[in-house]
Amino acid sequence: MPQFTSPRPMQLNLRKPRNPLVAPALKRTAGRHASPHDARAQRQQARLDLRRLLRERFPDDSP
Repeated sequence: MPQFTSPRPMQLNLRKPRNPLVAPALKRTAGRHASPHDARAQRQQARLDLRRLLRERFPDDSP
């Protein structure tokens, strides 16, 4: 009498589901954060521009 063998389950090599946040994150590039140095640089540039403007309008004729 033949012996019954149950069919073996198929070996499916399923990969884990992908994280949907990884692909967009890999396309992003790092950039500079807004920092207080930007405001400081603008104030410094404004101060230098004012100094230059005053020097042009009112030249110093002292010896």
